[in-house]
Amino acid sequence: MLTAVLVFPALLAALLLDRAVGEPERLWRRLPHPVVLIGRVITALEARLLRPSDDPATKRRQGRLLIGALVAAALALGWLVQLALLALPLGWLWLGAVMSTLIAQKSLIDHVRAVATGLAIDVEAGRAAVARIVGRDTAELDAAGIGRAATESLAENLSDGVIAPVFWAVLLGLPGLLAYKAINTADSMIGYLNERYADFGRATAKLDDLVNLGPARLTAVFCILMAPGLGSVGQGLKVMWRDSRLHRSPNAGWPEAAMAGVLGLELSGPRVYGGRASDEPWVGDGNPDVGSEEIAQALRLADRVWALAVLLVIALWIVT
Repeated sequence: MLTAVLVFPALLAALLLDRAVGEPERLWRRLPHPVVLIGRVITALEARLLRPSDDPATKRRQGRLLIGALVAAALALGWLVQLALLALPLGWLWLGAVMSTLIAQKSLIDHVRAVATGLAIDVEAGRAAVARIVGRDTAELDAAGIGRAATESLAENLSDGVIAPVFWAVLLGLPGLLAYKAINTADSMIGYLNERYADFGRATAKLDDLVNLGPARLTAVFCILMAPGLGSVGQGLKVMWRDSRLHRSPNAGWPEAAMAGVLGLELSGPRVYGGRASDEPWVGDGNPDVGSEEIAQALRLADRVWALAVLLVIALWIVT
């Protein structure tokens, strides 16, 4: 019970520390970031478990072994580190410092704001900035396409990088937070429907969908709750309910549709990945010409969502 109580002040410290400091370059130039270490483990496991010559059933079995071992190791390591840190004086603060490395609010805000700043200069500057945060081809994007891409990335990563880590930390402390980041990182590395990973990464992709089901919908609801003064609650609800399922992802469409509705934007639509056109449906029925001002509004909404998460963590701490 004591551990559960101390997790909430630790998580509050993590949210505040991440928002103030983000990803200090000096630190991560000297030390490997936890997500980088997770990536190295995934690469090592893939090298041992994936053989291109294996049949599909074997690849699926080996893929399940990889993600199972990764999650088990993350849960065990998270539990041991949490136990050790909470045994120290001011252990909750040390735990919060570790947790803060697995939350990405400031980094997300800074990267998306850089797109708005770049667009205010010229299209080339905006294009260079958005290329750092999206997977689609950016060479032919016009100003509106750049703005939409940045806003979509903000909505999706607000869930993946902020609300989902907080969600799993609330439920399971550092073990849940670390396991979530391990799953999410694995999905970004092997969860693709291409020749190499379609079978091997299947279990990872499905598990990532599963662990994001709640957080994605919670992020969408938070966007709507924080709409007053920035946009329309009613339109946010309407577009979220109508368009969230249009997205190719079972989860990303929820925060994206909610943000589009609240802010009166039209997002998504056709784009190009790896030289191949993808005819994605439009989300929302507002303004498709997303520029610096619209991105700034979206950033204000994202900060409000973060603030609501902070308030909820404080409330849980009080009632525990």
